[in-house]
Amino acid sequence: MRRALMSLVMGAVLAISTPAVAGPSEDLDALLKDHWQWVLKHNPTFASSVGVHRYDDQLGDVSLAARDRELADEKRFLARLEAIPETGLSEEGRIDKAVLHRILSDDIEGNGFGQRTVLFTSYSSPWQGLAWLATGSRFDTEADFANYLTRLSKFPAQNAELLKITQQAVAQGYVQPCVALDGFAGTISGLVAEDPTESRFYEPFAGPRPGTISVRRWQALQARAKTVITDVLNPEFRKAADYIAQDYMPHCAKTAGVSAQPDGKRYYAYRARVETTTDYTPAQIHRIGLDEIARIDKEMEAVAKQAGYDSRDAFIDHLRTDPQYYAETPEELLARSALIAKTIDGHMPELFGRLARLPYGIKPIPAETAEGTTTAYYSPGSPQNGVAGTYYVNTSKLDQRPFWEMPSLTMHEAVPGHHQQIALQQELDLPPMRRYLAHFTAFTEGWALYAETLGDEIGMYDTPAKRMGRLSYDAWRAARLVVDTGIHSMGWSKEKAVAFMKAHTALSDANIDAEVNRYISWPGQALAYKIGELRIRALRRKAERELGDDFRLRAFHDAVLEEGSLPLDVLEAHIDRWIVAQKAEPAASES
Repeated sequence: MRRALMSLVMGAVLAISTPAVAGPSEDLDALLKDHWQWVLKHNPTFASSVGVHRYDDQLGDVSLAARDRELADEKRFLARLEAIPETGLSEEGRIDKAVLHRILSDDIEGNGFGQRTVLFTSYSSPWQGLAWLATGSRFDTEADFANYLTRLSKFPAQNAELLKITQQAVAQGYVQPCVALDGFAGTISGLVAEDPTESRFYEPFAGPRPGTISVRRWQALQARAKTVITDVLNPEFRKAADYIAQDYMPHCAKTAGVSAQPDGKRYYAYRARVETTTDYTPAQIHRIGLDEIARIDKEMEAVAKQAGYDSRDAFIDHLRTDPQYYAETPEELLARSALIAKTIDGHMPELFGRLARLPYGIKPIPAETAEGTTTAYYSPGSPQNGVAGTYYVNTSKLDQRPFWEMPSLTMHEAVPGHHQQIALQQELDLPPMRRYLAHFTAFTEGWALYAETLGDEIGMYDTPAKRMGRLSYDAWRAARLVVDTGIHSMGWSKEKAVAFMKAHTALSDANIDAEVNRYISWPGQALAYKIGELRIRALRRKAERELGDDFRLRAFHDAVLEEGSLPLDVLEAHIDRWIVAQKAEPAASES
């Protein structure tokens, strides 16, 4: 009896002092937490944007040496992840593992290419990235403003690294093509403001004084901001712009395709796989694009006939040239955009059971980039920092921004496209890695392109002109499959790419030029849109077929978005499980 009692006591002591053996779920949870803290530490501005403020005075190390150290860390994370067995994980755990595995493995593979030294495209650059720093930042206390200025004061060291890496890229033959860089230096020099109060970096100090800051301290912060802009930032942007104009441009590539670079063919195949989250080859993607173009061309011809024109080309010529379709002022274009956006807002409950809570606003694209960039884009908000999402509209070259494109454009960039998907993802009960870090282009842009098709569900394409605008945008994304692969895998010139876009879309010349420059300078990214949309549409057809009368569009949309951005194979597996669940409980499909 005494021996048995002692055994019970010792068992109790051991249970207290010896931790339980961790299982797969616990191992995965620990890994996710460790990885997330690592991401925040090494990406301080990203950390601030998601509401983690312990790094608010840091700008981050962009050197290649730092990148190599991070790569070693990622390899260790990947080894830990691969050691966790699938058995014992919940469905959510398996998705967590698949998403993180894709992020880590793609990043590790990509870092092995020399193209990692190419730091900018015609669409974006680290210099413009700094100008967006204030957009997602918190500005409530004196410390918030002071930390922002401390960050800006650290830019000279970062700029030195950016230029060092770019000089290395030039020396090794990783340079952007000349034909895609017209005006690029101006996107950097355009950030220089002789009057610091007119600088984009001064915007946080141009508004009303926060009540938590005294008049004296506020004036001191404003004075410091002017000094930082004039004495620190302006010289650095001049230095970068001068380097691009005087040293980089004489060495720009004479061939448009990335395949001309060292190891370029293998790099492009990698980019195609990463952006589409598929194993499609460039040749397969090219074929898909041609098939889609053939289908859309026929639909365009039918719409032109309905509008009373003999041919698609005649109708498009009318749409491109008739002044009634174009704004006379930037304010008119923004007003039109706002009206369309609010009209769509009124239909959102018809399309979704769950709506994003974060609102969005509309602003013009900054002037220094507007002339050379796309027709619009979306900038995510930050619920933690009190920042709304923003639909940015290009108000330059007004004779190139037709009204009949705007319903599709707004459906894509605002709702039910990017804002609904991204803002909702920020609210989901998922690990932070899934809420904020996981953004697979094939899903994110595939969803936004699919969202354009929903204009048919809510009557947004109620005239032949708007219908042609919708089809032109569909052809635009299909043409990307042909043009991007043509340039980077088949030796197409920019001129050939422009001619193809002109022949098969109703896009304006300015938009086509900006878009082709983007495809040239950002290989593979544009492939994701149409590939993702086709997969989502195929999943919808599958759900409609298998669920029959029990199919509910709102429930399907909620299911597509409820796990955040996913690789397409993971999304397909998730929807397959959802269909099975709907069959088991058809009454729940409307919930």
